[in-house]
Amino acid sequence: ASGAQYPFNMIELVMFDADGVLFDSEESNVAYYNWIFARIGEPPLDRDEEIAAISFAASEVFAARARGDAAKLGRMHDLTRNMDQTPFFKMLRPPIELRPFMLDLKRRYKLGLATNRSATVPALVEHLGLGGVFDAVASALDKVRPKPAPDILRLCLQRAGVDATRAVYVGDSRIDREAAESASVHFIGVGSRIEHHRLIATIADLQTALELLDASQD
Repeated sequence: ASGAQYPFNMIELVMFDADGVLFDSEESNVAYYNWIFARIGEPPLDRDEEIAAISFAASEVFAARARGDAAKLGRMHDLTRNMDQTPFFKMLRPPIELRPFMLDLKRRYKLGLATNRSATVPALVEHLGLGGVFDAVASALDKVRPKPAPDILRLCLQRAGVDATRAVYVGDSRIDREAAESASVHFIGVGSRIEHHRLIATIADLQTALELLDASQD
C-alpha cells in the first residue's frame, strides 16, 4: 500500500501540477490554441497570451480571447470536443522518464494530480504512461474554480483522504503558489518562472526537496 514502508512520514501526499512540472508544454499549448484560433479566423496567440496559456485554464484563455462574444466562445469550445489531442501530446517534453520516477515516489507517498487542464486530463495521463499511478486526480473538469483558487487542491486532498498539513503541492507558477497557500498545503516550486524558498530546477530533484521538507516537519 502507498506509504506502508514509511509510517512516520510527516508528508503523506505529493500533489503535482501538470504543465511545467511533469513536462514542458509551452510548444504544445501554443500549437493547441493556435490550431483552434486558426479554424475560427482568429490571429495566433501573442507573447503575453502564450505565457498565460501555460498556467491558466483553457476556459480562461478562450474567454479572454472571445472578449464577451458568446458565439465565438461557443465555436472554440465546440472545436475542443472533437479534436485529436495526439499531435499536441507528442510535443510535450517530460524532463525524466515519468512512470518509474512516480512509482518510486509512490512507495513512500500518496500521489495526486491537481491541474487547471480539463478535457485533456484522462487522455494525458494515459499518454504519459501514468495510468494507475495517482491516488487522486482533480482538475478544471470537476467544475470547480481553477487555480489560483484553492478548490482543485482541496478536492484532490479530499479524494486522497489526507489533511492539508500533511500534503505538498509541486507547481511552477505564481497561481500554483497562491493556490497552495490558500489551501494551506506546503509548496515546492519548479523551474525559473516561480520564486519560493523551496525551489528545484526540475522534478528530478524532487526526492531531496521532499526529504528536507519532511525533516523540517519533525
